[in-house]
Amino acid sequence: MMRKKKRSSSVSVDEDPATRVVPKSKKSKSAGRPAKSLSASVPDSVFGHMLQESGVILRQGNMANEIAVDQVVFQKRLQQHLRKSPRYPNIIQEFISGLESHFEDPERFRNCLLPCVPRSAGEGDTSSSSFQESLVRMLLGVEILQTLVINTLFEKLPEFMFEGVGEDGLNIPHLIINQLKWLDRLVDCKDLGSKLMQLVSVAPVEIQRDIITSLPEILEDSQHGDMARELNALLQQNTQLTVPILDALSSLNLSSTLLSEVRGAVMVTVAAVQLEDLPVVVKFILHSISASDANEVVCILRKKLELEQCVLSSVLQASQSRDKSKKNRGSSSVPACSSKDSVALVLEVIKSAVRFQKTISEAWLKAIENVTEQEDHKVVDVLVLLILHSTNANQSRRGAERVLKAKVRGGLIHEALLNKTFRDYAQVMRGYFPSILSLAQGLLRSTDCCVVPFGGHIYKQAFTAFDSYCQQEVVGSLVTHVCSGVSGEVDVALELLCELVSQKPTEMAQYAVFVKGILDYMDNLSPQQIRRLFHVLSCLAFGQDQHGSHIQDDMHIVIRKQLSSTVPKYKRIGIIGAVMMVGSMAARRDRSEGSQGGTLPKDTHRQVTVLLELVRSCSEGSAEAAALYYDELANLLHNHRLDPLVQAWIGKSVLEDFQEDFVVDLGPEIPGSFPFTASVMYNLDEDESQGGIAINLLPLMAKDLLHKADSHRDGRHVSPLCLSSFFRLLRLCEEEQHQGDLEEVDALLGCPLILTDMEVVEKVESLSKTEREFLCSLLFYTINWFREVVNAFCKLKDPEMKMKVVTRLQNITYLQTLLETCLAVSPGFTPPLANFDCDSAEVLAPAPSVAPAKKAKKESTGKKRKKASASKNSTDGSQLEEVVEVDEPRAQDHPEKEVKAGVSLSSYWPYFRELDMEALNVLQCGLLSRSVLDTELHSKVREEVQLGPAELVFLLEDMWRKLDFSLAAAPAKKAPFLKVKADRAVGFSHLQQRSSKDVASCCVELLGTLCTHLENCHNHFQTFLNENQGVVDALGVDMNVQQLMCSAYQLLLQVLHTAFSWSGFSQPEQRPLLKSALSVLASRLKEKDADLTLEQLIKHSFEYLLNFRSTVPSLNTALILTQLLIVLSQYGRSSHSFYREHTASLAKHFLCQEWVTGSGGKERGNKHNDALQSLLSIYLGHADDVLKAVEEITENGISELLNAAKDASSRSWRTLNRQTFLVYYKVMMAELEKCVRKIPPGKQTDSREVQSEKLLVWNLAVRDFHILINMVKVFDSRPVLNVSLKYGRLFLECFLKLGMPLLDYSFKKHKEDVQSLLKTFQLSTRQLHHMCGHSKIRQDTALTNHVPALKKHLEQFVYRVKAMLTLNQCQEAFWLGNLKNRDLRGEEILSQRSQESDDEDEESSQLQEGNEESDAEVKENGHQDDEEEEEEDSDVSD
Repeated sequence: MMRKKKRSSSVSVDEDPATRVVPKSKKSKSAGRPAKSLSASVPDSVFGHMLQESGVILRQGNMANEIAVDQVVFQKRLQQHLRKSPRYPNIIQEFISGLESHFEDPERFRNCLLPCVPRSAGEGDTSSSSFQESLVRMLLGVEILQTLVINTLFEKLPEFMFEGVGEDGLNIPHLIINQLKWLDRLVDCKDLGSKLMQLVSVAPVEIQRDIITSLPEILEDSQHGDMARELNALLQQNTQLTVPILDALSSLNLSSTLLSEVRGAVMVTVAAVQLEDLPVVVKFILHSISASDANEVVCILRKKLELEQCVLSSVLQASQSRDKSKKNRGSSSVPACSSKDSVALVLEVIKSAVRFQKTISEAWLKAIENVTEQEDHKVVDVLVLLILHSTNANQSRRGAERVLKAKVRGGLIHEALLNKTFRDYAQVMRGYFPSILSLAQGLLRSTDCCVVPFGGHIYKQAFTAFDSYCQQEVVGSLVTHVCSGVSGEVDVALELLCELVSQKPTEMAQYAVFVKGILDYMDNLSPQQIRRLFHVLSCLAFGQDQHGSHIQDDMHIVIRKQLSSTVPKYKRIGIIGAVMMVGSMAARRDRSEGSQGGTLPKDTHRQVTVLLELVRSCSEGSAEAAALYYDELANLLHNHRLDPLVQAWIGKSVLEDFQEDFVVDLGPEIPGSFPFTASVMYNLDEDESQGGIAINLLPLMAKDLLHKADSHRDGRHVSPLCLSSFFRLLRLCEEEQHQGDLEEVDALLGCPLILTDMEVVEKVESLSKTEREFLCSLLFYTINWFREVVNAFCKLKDPEMKMKVVTRLQNITYLQTLLETCLAVSPGFTPPLANFDCDSAEVLAPAPSVAPAKKAKKESTGKKRKKASASKNSTDGSQLEEVVEVDEPRAQDHPEKEVKAGVSLSSYWPYFRELDMEALNVLQCGLLSRSVLDTELHSKVREEVQLGPAELVFLLEDMWRKLDFSLAAAPAKKAPFLKVKADRAVGFSHLQQRSSKDVASCCVELLGTLCTHLENCHNHFQTFLNENQGVVDALGVDMNVQQLMCSAYQLLLQVLHTAFSWSGFSQPEQRPLLKSALSVLASRLKEKDADLTLEQLIKHSFEYLLNFRSTVPSLNTALILTQLLIVLSQYGRSSHSFYREHTASLAKHFLCQEWVTGSGGKERGNKHNDALQSLLSIYLGHADDVLKAVEEITENGISELLNAAKDASSRSWRTLNRQTFLVYYKVMMAELEKCVRKIPPGKQTDSREVQSEKLLVWNLAVRDFHILINMVKVFDSRPVLNVSLKYGRLFLECFLKLGMPLLDYSFKKHKEDVQSLLKTFQLSTRQLHHMCGHSKIRQDTALTNHVPALKKHLEQFVYRVKAMLTLNQCQEAFWLGNLKNRDLRGEEILSQRSQESDDEDEESSQLQEGNEESDAEVKENGHQDDEEEEEEDSDVSD
């Protein structure tokens, strides 16, 4: 920049006046003016004669001076004339006096400042160039005249100081200063600098600026330091000169110390500097940064840079200008515009700096990364991240993405800050739109669910703040997300489109065609996604304002095409789409437009009814399609506010149709022929046993069976498949029409069903396959009917109704035990669908194998006596009605058979109707105590209804599934052709329409109830242990109840763990919900206090849950309790040692406890081992000293195990036995390796104490490693060997990377400690060598896979020890020998070809004090210590 400026300063500044003047002189000459007038120009003086003799002719008036020779020749001649004059040196003063006299005339003075004109070819010498300097500048080039000429110029300058630009466009002070620039030599630079600064102190601002900016071009480098100090002082006094001073400072050649001092002074002024000067200030600061102080400077600059105040000040200026001149409207917008321009310029400066200086881009990232408080983040952080992303200098894009994700995940950069940035700096951010779009896409595609909502927020803000082009790009990007087929991405993108359509319908209507394009990609969308898609399109096409009405016809065409399809999948899409269209078309309007009683226009009402009729007619031919239509209509009524007339039209025939299709009046006999004897079952309305109503299930199933067999299917057919769906539609219609009152249909809660006597289940094995499958289907239909009944009536407050709901739950749990029995003998049976919005292929139940069924048959026949005793001890369920009392013993009876049968209903749950979240409110009814309800019920005494253990487990299982689906982190997103997500979503249609926050809120509302149940379980087991003196499998205990209570205990903790693990709680906006949840737990321990902080609530909750440690019935339950406590502790920001200590203590308590099943045997199996592995990892991970903990287990636990009997356990560690040794061994090896990786590497700068401390840690680690490796001699199974080889290599690798550098620098000071460590290590490495030989002899590929890498490390370690000894001048202590291959027992392995084992030799190194062999990987050891890097590498390679 300086070099270019040098050239331009002499041309652009001086040439312009010349171009104005020279033509005039030429014109006068060509006009024929007499030559005499040209020559008679100068008074006779020394000054004039000298100039003329040297080659310059002075002119008067507005004519330029002429030069006849080259300017260098002129300067040389003039100097010679002056020096050779007999009057020298006095003649110099006479010359200057003549100069001053000549300057007295302003015109002549002006001529002397302007370039001279070469004489024409005809009049003189042609050797002069086309351009010459001004006379003053040529005189300044003569050394003996320079100082005097400068003084003369400075004396003349004040005369023109206040004149400004003259009529001829010339600024005389500017011309004078220009004469001083880029002189070949300055005679007295210091004096010139002081004069210039004196002039600055008295000159007007414009001249001050001119002088200051010219200083780098005037002064020599030797003066730059002194001048910088003066300018720095001036900067503190006069902020008006900030820009020229910084401009000058940036061009001066300063030392790093002085530059740092000046920068520090400038940094102080950042907050107070004027807005228009801010870009220059920031530029100077950033351009003056060195690599060493970049981090510190950028961090301070970031704190000082308050862009928010820039906007506020501009708004204030705008309002003031409006107050001053209301007439001039334009003035109010100028400051705001300038502020945005200034902010844009500041960002451009930062962008330029990060693009060309790697240290600055890294410093900005680090400065933003180091902010730890949410309120400390500023708008500039977001803008700089965008700059770093957009420039991608030095790979800063990836860094910007990483930092942004980390900040969003931690809740530090939040949506409010993003809103503020978009609101105040939309114009600036528009320039970074490609980066904004890219960041939003990356966040939305992230597998980290914490950052996905922030990506969506960026999309929304970009759509709101930017122009139509950007809006189009945003919509196009969201459409791309939807069409990607990745489930999580599709969900979020559709949710964003829904929000944009609802908030910005007019803008979104312009891009309806883009959204409509998604219709071509519906094959990969789930039912819930299809609902959302059609909701978006319907709102665009049929919204109240109908801005997107141009796609209405396309929508109708697509729907009709899908409805008329014979492929079930496309028919389902058509039904869902049509009902969602109805939701938008028939939405309740605010005003009536010519309608009668409703809010819809007549034409719209007619379209709605025609569309609904079309859907009904298209779905009548298929029971699945009809059931889906009923379910979708029910969802529509539940989730949308429909026009009253449309609502009435839907509901007018539902009640009559339901009664006609599914309800019959009870008579003395049930007419018809059925596969099983028909009987009326499960009647809760005893007084209406005669003349009441019943659900006509068995007859309908029989008719359906005949209908399927009949090839001529004519007329309307009623399928039992539609029963539950139709009832759900009926119930929601009644709720809508009667404001939640279900009095019209409450008889259906207690009415019986026409089924068969369930005693047929006892002889199910003797039935034919068709009969068995018919019975299974009957049970599925009945259970689904009861589930839908519970959904319908669970919200009623009437105690009698509550009792009936609980009884229905008891019916469900009992029928489920019967169903398990039937399914066990019905392999290959496919149940009837219950959820109709998915493909039946997605919900295929796994068929149980035939072998378990046969085994179940054998075992169940010999258990009659035990079953009878179980039924005597039955406490499952309260016998509220006589009918229930008859059936209840069987409810206790069949779980025994179910266990033996090997069939679990968990694999069939997609075939059950979904329970609503409201059904979980039944949990508030409490837990059934040991005493059951008696016949007081018949005396109309209303008591609180209580749940039995079976019902509690049933509800908790359902609740846990719901929370796991809605709150648990989604699995890693895969390609769309993997159907994992689709399978997972089956049976959660209603839940999917709720947000995660809603589900979490419902869970928090139930927390108090869950705690009550948890305490009841705790008290149950506490009482049980006290009564039986701690014996779990005491005589006379009902093991079925115990098993149910154990399941309930585990499920309650699972529900709490899943709820508190919700990632949403880590987001700032969900903190109040987390606080309310924790306050529920804390209030169980202490009285509720609204003033408790989050940390206190966490601590109280932690202590509350810790109280359950004494009664957890199984190791799995213990693990879940421990994990729950860890989750809670992670929300705390303090007391980490308290939580770690208690968690480690709790895990150790569980590990030292003996776990016995209800039957008296020890817990075992894969699940037990997995839980044990997790619990042991938690213990070692939270222990204060991992090495001591490992040593304690090996010295106490394993020593006791070796001395114990074959099947016995360790006395101190009860979970450690020969079956679980592998679990312990693997975890200890893994945690030991993880622990040593965290030991900091040795450094030469470490003090003696630090070296001793690190050596002590390594001694402990090596000793533990030696003990664990030697255990292979006793426990020599293949899995143990595999673990030893794998983790042995990893431990060696860590030792070489981190341990050997320590030995390098500790050897001289701690020789004995180092020798002891290596001796111990040699024993371990020798055992590893034996294991390698054993693996090769066995030829076990699982083991031999580890051998090459391990042997390589063993060899490398030998040379690494040699390098250490060489470094410490002890190489004579090292020698090499051959180590023979031996097996685990120490016997020599002989080669097939030779008695010598040369091919299998391993080199070993020995110190003089003893043998030592070493092994590990050293490929990166040189990086641990820079000073010794080359030496170590060369030694290792020898």
